[in-house]
Amino acid sequence: MRYLLPVLFLVALLAMLMLRGYVHSEILADHRVRPPAPTDQVPKAILAGGPVIDARDESAPKALSVPDKKLVLTFDDGPDPVWTPKVLDKLKQYDAHGVFFVTGTMASRYPELVERMVREGHEIGLHTFNHPDLSFQSTSRIDRELSQNQLAIAGAAGIRTSLFRPPYSSFSDALDNKSWPVTQYIGSRGYITAFNNTDSEDWKRPGVDAIIKRATPQGTKGSIVLMHDSGGDRSQTVAALDRLLPQMEARGYQFTHLTGALGAPSAHTKVTGPQLWKGKAWVGAVAVSENTTSALVAGLAVIGVLVFLRFGLMLLLSFAHARKVRRAGFSWGAPVTEPVSVLVPAYNERECIANTVHSLMTSDHPIEIIVIDDGSTDGTADIVEELRLPNVRVVRQPNSGKPAALNNGIRHARYDIVVMMDGDTVFEPATVGELVQPFGDMRVGAVAGNAKVGNRDSLIGAWQHIEYVMGFNLDRRMYEVLGCMPTIPGAVGAFRREALDRVGGMSEDTLAEDTDITMAMHRDGWRVVYAERARAWTEAPESVQQLWSQRYRWSYGTMQAMWKHRRAVIERGPSGRFGRVGLPLVSLFMVLFPLLAPLIDVFLLYGLFFGPTQKTIMAWLGVLAIQAVCAAYAFRLDRERMVHLISLPLQQILYRQLMYVVLLQSWITALTGGRLRWQKLRRTGVVEAPGVIPPQRRPSDERRPVG
Repeated sequence: MRYLLPVLFLVALLAMLMLRGYVHSEILADHRVRPPAPTDQVPKAILAGGPVIDARDESAPKALSVPDKKLVLTFDDGPDPVWTPKVLDKLKQYDAHGVFFVTGTMASRYPELVERMVREGHEIGLHTFNHPDLSFQSTSRIDRELSQNQLAIAGAAGIRTSLFRPPYSSFSDALDNKSWPVTQYIGSRGYITAFNNTDSEDWKRPGVDAIIKRATPQGTKGSIVLMHDSGGDRSQTVAALDRLLPQMEARGYQFTHLTGALGAPSAHTKVTGPQLWKGKAWVGAVAVSENTTSALVAGLAVIGVLVFLRFGLMLLLSFAHARKVRRAGFSWGAPVTEPVSVLVPAYNERECIANTVHSLMTSDHPIEIIVIDDGSTDGTADIVEELRLPNVRVVRQPNSGKPAALNNGIRHARYDIVVMMDGDTVFEPATVGELVQPFGDMRVGAVAGNAKVGNRDSLIGAWQHIEYVMGFNLDRRMYEVLGCMPTIPGAVGAFRREALDRVGGMSEDTLAEDTDITMAMHRDGWRVVYAERARAWTEAPESVQQLWSQRYRWSYGTMQAMWKHRRAVIERGPSGRFGRVGLPLVSLFMVLFPLLAPLIDVFLLYGLFFGPTQKTIMAWLGVLAIQAVCAAYAFRLDRERMVHLISLPLQQILYRQLMYVVLLQSWITALTGGRLRWQKLRRTGVVEAPGVIPPQRRPSDERRPVG
């Protein structure tokens, strides 16, 4: 289900977007209009005849006229949600009937208006589905335009019609050698083609008086009047009807449908059976697509606002944090000089453990080192013991998991401050000393260090480097100011032992024990802060599969921790403050926001192929520019080389998508009640901290260290 549901979701989303694009004439639309052509192949009787062409009998096409004192009001291009109801209201007010030549796109989107037209006694005609110039189209495209137009009408009103008006048409005497074959083909399909002989030209919006003048026939002559109920502002058309209808009624004219004026049977045929259900299914699918994409557009607007708010908040609060901790004379309190215990939980870390322990031995701060071997099968504990280093102890235990290993290490620790790190991480000489200084403030219960990617020489490593500097450390500055930092990184964190004892130590309830313990600290009233100079160098995953496994566990574990601490929302005191401030922010920025953010990319792709391409590109570049500014500021704060930001655009295109899918799968795992096991990542041991003398490497190690 974790793989099937995301695929089904993406397919459904793509289908809805494509359907929306189709009914909005953004996909497969053809807006070309053919210029006039010679007329020598058009029968003279047609050119000189009336505006209605009956070419159902190919051997004897007929041109029909509307009798005197009959006025057939026709409205093209609708239905429109704004103007069609107003037109219908005017016709109802004067007990007049007309013919609405509807397009399939509009009928699909507003079926209730088509149903109203039929219910109030008006006649419906086809105006194609996408409104193309049919003289450019193949017969198969013409058939599709007609059948899909009929499908929309069937779904909306339960009828089909035999009336047709081609797009971009005018008088029948304008038929030429390109449009006449189309009229013949339409007739062979059983349709009567209705042109007009009185054009109001309301689409030009020339003014109400001009529309009335052009829509009024001469004397008592019968007429088919062309008007529009869609395609733009039709307020002049509605106002003109309010005057035209009583004027023509006073002159003895009757307003009727086309078949009534010609004395022909109704153009409508009731649809039943499979055709009716196909039409209803089509209209229903369009409604789902319209509503879903409208919700997506609203979501995109929310995301846009959140993007600007989040980045603005990050920049503002990160600046405030940096200014505070870097000002001259700043201190957390009395300097912390007493020894601390460093816990290194390790499971099958033979490639990295020697580097990790050697980096700790260069520490400027007095420490004891406790390596907790969690049932390793690769000789990790033996490697540490063979080093024979002072103040280094190895504690062996059966394989029980990282939380159990840390709790075992806490029991063996001699000192009141406990530093925790991963077995694949190396510290700089000053890291421990910088990490523990905030404990000079007795309100501080935990400290997050500055985790950095050591193996950043690959593309995937560079992407994670950007993420760590910008997405993690810049966030931690912001969250510290807000008092709701969600996670002490497992690679570099420190805890007051009293605080650990009060919250019950490390919990095995979630897969993100670092997030779980951090939230527990907040709820117990402890401050959690960030030490920017406490740098630790960790080996990031070097393959997509390993990265997927790591982030999948992180995302799922974070959701577990949020669910575990959900009662904080309704509690009082420090727990309530965290629950009503921290949990919503974490939910918004770490779960909901990334989950909705793919909408930006979905609409980006849609806009590139089917929408305003130039505006779409400019909007995406604008968002990228904002991210680049934040990333550059984060790199400046961390004194990192800007060269790595060259890969930022590619990270946004490729890397972010992987994170989206990981988060989506985590959601699905949580919603379906799935369980996720701890997954061990493969390490190479190539990471070294600047300033640390590396140990002698085995000859088989040919990897270039990255500092």
